[in-house]
Amino acid sequence: RVLQYRGRDLEEFDIDAALARRPKLLIVDELAHTNAPESRHPKRWQDVEELLDAGIDVWTALNIQHLESLADVVSRITGIMVRETVPDTILQNANDVVLVDITPDELIERLNAGKVYVPDTARRATQNFFTVGNLTALRELALRRTADRVDDQMVDFLRQKAIEGPWETGERLLVCIGSDESSEMLVRKTSRLATALNASWIAAHFERLGGEDILVERERRTSEILQLAERLGAEISRQRSTDFTTDILRFARRENVTQIFVGRSRAGFLNHLLGWSLSEQLVRQAVDIGVHVVAAAEETVPRRATWNWLQSEGLLLEITAASVSVALAIGIGHVLTLLLKLPNLSMIFLAAVLFSAVQFGTRAAVIAALLSFFGYNFFFIEPLYTLTIAQPHELFALLIFLVVAVLTGSMAGRIRHQARSAIRNAEATQALYELSRKLSAASRAEEVIWTTVTHAQKTLGGKVIILLPGDGVLETQAVWPPDEPLTAAEMSAARWALEKNENAGWRTGTLPNVRFRFQPLSTPRRVVGVFGYEPTNHAATPSADEERSLLAITEQAAIALDRALLAGESVNAAALQENEKTRYALLASLSHDLRAPLVAITVAAATLRELGQKIPQEQQEELVLSIEQDADRLSRFVSNLLDMSRIDAGAIKVKQDWVDVGDAIRAAVERSRKIFPDHPTRISLAATIPLVRGDSHLLEQVLFNLLDNAHKYARETDVSVHARSEGNDVLISVTDEGPGIKPSDLKRVFERFYRSGGNGGRYPGAGLGLSICTGLIEVMGGTIEVQSPAIRRRGTRMTIRLPIARARKNT
Repeated sequence: RVLQYRGRDLEEFDIDAALARRPKLLIVDELAHTNAPESRHPKRWQDVEELLDAGIDVWTALNIQHLESLADVVSRITGIMVRETVPDTILQNANDVVLVDITPDELIERLNAGKVYVPDTARRATQNFFTVGNLTALRELALRRTADRVDDQMVDFLRQKAIEGPWETGERLLVCIGSDESSEMLVRKTSRLATALNASWIAAHFERLGGEDILVERERRTSEILQLAERLGAEISRQRSTDFTTDILRFARRENVTQIFVGRSRAGFLNHLLGWSLSEQLVRQAVDIGVHVVAAAEETVPRRATWNWLQSEGLLLEITAASVSVALAIGIGHVLTLLLKLPNLSMIFLAAVLFSAVQFGTRAAVIAALLSFFGYNFFFIEPLYTLTIAQPHELFALLIFLVVAVLTGSMAGRIRHQARSAIRNAEATQALYELSRKLSAASRAEEVIWTTVTHAQKTLGGKVIILLPGDGVLETQAVWPPDEPLTAAEMSAARWALEKNENAGWRTGTLPNVRFRFQPLSTPRRVVGVFGYEPTNHAATPSADEERSLLAITEQAAIALDRALLAGESVNAAALQENEKTRYALLASLSHDLRAPLVAITVAAATLRELGQKIPQEQQEELVLSIEQDADRLSRFVSNLLDMSRIDAGAIKVKQDWVDVGDAIRAAVERSRKIFPDHPTRISLAATIPLVRGDSHLLEQVLFNLLDNAHKYARETDVSVHARSEGNDVLISVTDEGPGIKPSDLKRVFERFYRSGGNGGRYPGAGLGLSICTGLIEVMGGTIEVQSPAIRRRGTRMTIRLPIARARKNT
């Protein structure tokens, strides 16, 4: 594919076309190549990893100087820093490695013949990089690395065949890094040793708890070195410490580290003499862990600690504050000297030092201590107004004052920084607690998403977005502050984070030029969504505190979102299960209650058609009556099904008419007597019954269903209907003298398809009648309840309660 970059046409590898074609084997040249801007991956080796993930075999090539762990060695050999590198893990994970090796003289001959580069480029290459000495050294590196791989394969073969041999125990390495140039060299050296030992390794940065504010440049450099270690295959960790030696050894024991790599301490002569340097303390205290002290070349590690200290931000303010505090101490000392005869004024200057420490930190306290040393000597020690000291004991006292001032000022400054650090930690902990509390109270996915977005934006600043997969498409669920839609490149980065379960976007290895950094919201079960964060300053490196806060927010959000989605899925699963139960019950009911009347009607009709006048008139009438009863039964069954479907769909419309309860009862009883002519029904109505507002036809249907249910279960006993008023309601009860309902089944009688099996018998019907009654009465604003033999001595009573109609006032 051809890209436009700074007015030039660049030809780049088209990874999307390769994925679309999906060959079995693909040859990719220049593995260490840096892709053009706006490409999905900054490096070609990342393109190869995506091809491998897609199931495409790849043949590729790289030069030995492009291995990441050898970059510093190559730089020392050739004097040229190689910028395009490939992580060692690419070589380690390769199925096959082939060494292409020719002698240096033959390679130079090929260069001069123009078989590698064009003549001008070849001439410069042979003069600068491809010299005989450089090529010989690079050839040795290539041979050694290939030999290491062959040795690894041989060891694996011996282990697989269970061939006896002296197997080495597993090694685990720890490298302690800082922000200086020597740390990069230390990381590469540890990586090479880990590769040779087939050992896992950890790169850890220990930051002093409550120390001075970290400079932006140092933080950026530390992040870059940690990223380098991660590319080389290390686990990375950031730790806070008050005692480096103790905390490093504690961390090493917790992680089962066998060897520690640390750079040679650049402490002063006195610290080395007294054994106070970090490397010497580690060697002395690490009883069961090997400690390797690695010295860097002097030219690559210039001593810049003092220069950085002087160039630090806020130095001018601290000098001014220290000078003012010491000047005030001098003024106060002059006033006290005029008023009182004091033998020693050193406490006044010590107060100035402590004030500078508490208000401005350790550096201001040291500056104040030095100024106090000279000010006290110049203004208050004989001879006055000179830096000369007449008496030896005064010189000794002044030196003691300087030491005490520096120590107390440093201690006060450190306490100040620790207090500020403790406050920041407490604020971060409180913020995480608030987030955890809000997320635990959120029951729906929307609540979790918006809680996370608002909290992250308030904590980190910038813009925050959350996307969730839906219907095969990644959809934006929340963004704050509101912003324009994501671009195509940003959506590609978000999809990459979702599908590959790895970070993408800003300051990552995939589409690093987009605005957002996308992180997968992953749980042990799945990736539930994508969290996007756009910082306010794209040029700044996120601090360790920001990284920790971002990680904590995304982890808690992922767990809460997964829980909310699982709750929704469980509700849907319960609904599907309930629908399945309903479908099963409906099919079971249809198989009996629909088939039985159809069979009876069919048999009776066939008998009449075949025999006709051959059977007596009385039997003909019985057959016709049977057909009518079964057809009516079938009609009621279908009607119940339709009524239930109308209730579920909310399609029942209630007429708000004046309803006479007595008329509805008499109509329902009259219908019931036609169906059950041999079952007596008694009506008992109060003298006066107020009207109710509703639908008379629906109320009649409810009463008919209750009577139908009572006659089925009453076993030819009396059924009575009673109506009266009670307070603001009208009560209608249908009572039978049958066997009643067991107390354990009282809550189920209004469920769909529930049918009591009283005394082991099976009664006709689908079990929808009482469920329909409940739905219709609730539509009219009333309630229905049942009383069992536990309350009544015998039978069952169904009670309807409807509110009395009130006349509407004219407005």
